Amino acid sequence: MSEPIRQILRPDGSLNQEFEPPDIPPQDLLRIYRTMLLNRRVDERMITLQRQGRIGFYIGSTGEEAAVLGSVYPLRDTDWIVPCYRELGAALYRGFPLFKLFCQLFGNSEDAIKGRQMPNHYSAKDLRFGSISSPVGTQIPQAVGMAMAAKISGKSDIVLVFFGDGATSEGDFHVGANFAGVFKSPCVFVCRNNQWAISVPLSAQTASESIAIKAQAYGFAGVRVDGNDVLAMVSATQEACLRARSGDGPTLVEAVTYRVSAHSTSDDPRAYREDEEVEKWQKRDPLSRFRLYLNRLALWDDTKELQLEEEIREEIQLTIKLAEELPPPSIDTLIEDVFETPPWHLLEQLEALKDQRETVESQA
Repeated sequence: MSEPIRQILRPDGSLNQEFEPPDIPPQDLLRIYRTMLLNRRVDERMITLQRQGRIGFYIGSTGEEAAVLGSVYPLRDTDWIVPCYRELGAALYRGFPLFKLFCQLFGNSEDAIKGRQMPNHYSAKDLRFGSISSPVGTQIPQAVGMAMAAKISGKSDIVLVFFGDGATSEGDFHVGANFAGVFKSPCVFVCRNNQWAISVPLSAQTASESIAIKAQAYGFAGVRVDGNDVLAMVSATQEACLRARSGDGPTLVEAVTYRVSAHSTSDDPRAYREDEEVEKWQKRDPLSRFRLYLNRLALWDDTKELQLEEEIREEIQLTIKLAEELPPPSIDTLIEDVFETPPWHLLEQLEALKDQRETVESQA
């Protein structure tokens, strides 16, 4: 039988006395909440920009903020985060600047990836936040390998890897989980079970009672958690991190949550799911739940909420303006970062392209 879902924070902001809440200092509680709200507002604004044709693509994480922030809070700065593509909150919590994010989304001259990746595929080596890639599940065996490298090197670092429920149907999940179980790789698997893999529901994804129960087949621990409860996510991930650092191997954390918005700006979920289902999950919103909890602790109130909303709005608006005004990457970047000295034929092609562009611009 699959274990029950761990819930510490009820939807009304009260504590479930069946579980001990994690010990989180007040300043960290407020930082987590601020990052969750910033994540939500950035998502909303970027989706608007895509609809206006100002960026090409975006994937949001509305409704899944607690699953992400609760997972990364227990990590050390030296631990690696290997994301899927809804982990903006993890990057922001690590200190990823909005300016770098927006430059990547616009693909401008300050984009660290030089416009070579599609929007929403950022990375931050200095923050130990791995690169996002579109192919489903490919990051899982990579994360396991990174964790094994730390173990072989005698380091106490661990690797936390995110993926969705759909990724558990990929061979990469099996390969990564099996290897991690056999060799006790210090890796934490966090599955954001948001009920939908684009248009495929969980019921058509697996015949297992849960995602977490799959860990048993690989010989390591699995736990089901209310993914809309940030305290439960912190608690479960703390245990998983301790297990990994102690040499007891990986843990599969199933964060039971919901993808409130579309899969991406290229998707219309009205074609495959009912509004009633969405409305049911919106009542379990992780932000409102956490805010109620902070109110109960006298750490938050309506005045502070309004102040934070205005602060975030201004920060987003100003940073968009700065990033959008920048030009695209130099045309020279087309042949950079492959050869130390570009071969003659690429240099020749680049010059021909520059001549053609000058001709077109002169005729405009």
